[in-house]
Amino acid sequence: MAFLQQSSLRAGKNRDKTTGRTVGQQYQAVVLLLLSLVTLGGIGSRLAYLQLVQGDRNRQLAENNRILLLPRRPARGTIFDRNGQILAGSRLSHSVSIWPISLPEDRREAVVGRLAQILDVPAEEIHQRLAQGGYSSNESIPISRGISSAQATAIAEYASELPGVRIEAEAVRDYPHGDLAAHVLGYTGEMDDEELAGRQAQGYRLGDVIGKLGVEAAYESRLRGEWGGQQVEVDSGGRVIGILGEKPPQSGQDIRLTLDLKLQRSAEAALGDQTGAIVALDPRDGAILAMVSRPTFDPNIFSTRISEEQWASFQSRGNPFVNRAMRSYPPASTFKIVTATAGIESGKFSPEVYLPTYPYLSFGGIQFWDWNNAGFGTIGFRTALAMSSDTFFYQVGRAVGGETLAHWMRQYGFGQKTGIELAAEEDSGTVPDEAWKQAEIGEGWYLGDTINTSIGQGFVQTTPLQVAVMFAVPANGGYRVTPHLLLDQEAERDWKESLDLAPSTLQVLREGLRQVVSSGTGKVLKDPDLPPISGKSGTAEAPPYQSHTWFGAYGPSDNPEIVVVAFGEHSGGGGGSFAAPMVKQVLEAYFKADQPKSGS
Repeated sequence: MAFLQQSSLRAGKNRDKTTGRTVGQQYQAVVLLLLSLVTLGGIGSRLAYLQLVQGDRNRQLAENNRILLLPRRPARGTIFDRNGQILAGSRLSHSVSIWPISLPEDRREAVVGRLAQILDVPAEEIHQRLAQGGYSSNESIPISRGISSAQATAIAEYASELPGVRIEAEAVRDYPHGDLAAHVLGYTGEMDDEELAGRQAQGYRLGDVIGKLGVEAAYESRLRGEWGGQQVEVDSGGRVIGILGEKPPQSGQDIRLTLDLKLQRSAEAALGDQTGAIVALDPRDGAILAMVSRPTFDPNIFSTRISEEQWASFQSRGNPFVNRAMRSYPPASTFKIVTATAGIESGKFSPEVYLPTYPYLSFGGIQFWDWNNAGFGTIGFRTALAMSSDTFFYQVGRAVGGETLAHWMRQYGFGQKTGIELAAEEDSGTVPDEAWKQAEIGEGWYLGDTINTSIGQGFVQTTPLQVAVMFAVPANGGYRVTPHLLLDQEAERDWKESLDLAPSTLQVLREGLRQVVSSGTGKVLKDPDLPPISGKSGTAEAPPYQSHTWFGAYGPSDNPEIVVVAFGEHSGGGGGSFAAPMVKQVLEAYFKADQPKSGS
């Protein structure tokens, strides 16, 4: 047995040597060690590269996955009337936005489809918003504003199906009086792509709301405010788990207008549904007390999303966004204030001159008729204004000539913007003269052009606001005022410029305009419940449509506080019968109410 065991051991040793089954065993550990070192070295190098070379970038990427910026829109400044009544404020509403980085790409179509269904907006519009803001943006992208309670509830119910979708409370514009003073106040709306591109350098961002018309647009920089925001930490589902920092939004500045809410309401009622305009201003400093235009619109409609169909519907209602108080029309016989001024100031006529009037006068073979087809006998400037004699002013216009008439038109402020803050919406009107006619029509100036101009017809174009400025000149003793809407402008108190009219010219104008009401074409304003009122009527032919009608007035005649001009577009009738009652209604509201009796 011992022999066999020894033999077996020897045989085993011999097999190891001959078969090689244990050959190289001492090298295996070395090979494994080398492989491990290479592998660990590669991993270490990669970690070193990621941490040292790209460390900042990767830390930022990781941070972006859990930290988001939630911008917070500022509340817009409030607009008040002169007595502190709110004309435009804010109300609480809700908006919907999307955090793109919290919206998985593979769920994007489903989320957009569901959201489009709830909000009733095209899915393409939501995709366009996301593309514009950036699919990898860590800022929320606004999708819809002013959503209903039902829509907010639906989004909350489908929250698990809408990753990255967020509802937040926000202040939206509110006009508590509906369409009252709509053309003065204007409206707000979300910027379109072109507006955004032009305002990004000023800090505006996608989804921002701006003033689009009226005071809202004119004082955008004051009313706007400054954005704030929160930096928050979110989990993988986009839910906020902590607030890291916050900058409160800064509300816009409040502004106070010269408008008087009660008088504005009275002027709106006076104009009713008639297409046209009414302007009331303080002749002492140009403060706008009321301004109405018809047809109109409710600016609240634009505080939330408006469809293309709604916009088209608005546009079909006779251009309701046009402020007719600042659109130009032929001023008709109200213009005789300018012709009378030109006649006396030129030295061609004495203030006390008397001229015969006729049924018509012929110039260049054309008959130019008086409005009553009979004339008024031999009369002076005062009676000519009171009775609005056309043939009297034809003679004055022919004597002074077209260039002199054009000069005094410009002195009264025609042919140029008035200086009101709503300049972007204001027509300059037209002061026709030979140079203008040659440039615009390619014809020379004829005597007939001068005759038509002398009574505010032909090529003359003025706005109701410019006509109100004209009436302020005799009312305030010879100064052209700058109409304005902002009340609290202490640094800008010099609102008037002297026309250097002779006292005799002013006397003729004031006495003639007073006679219009006491014995002429404006007797509807001769009311014992009103103080003495002065005014002038006008009826402008506008073939093939009905005529335009005008009436302008101021009072009290001896110490005027208010000018009111009413204009009816294609209203038919006469200025004294159609427009004068509107003026009377506004004056009654002013003098019978507890109105401020001092300048702004």
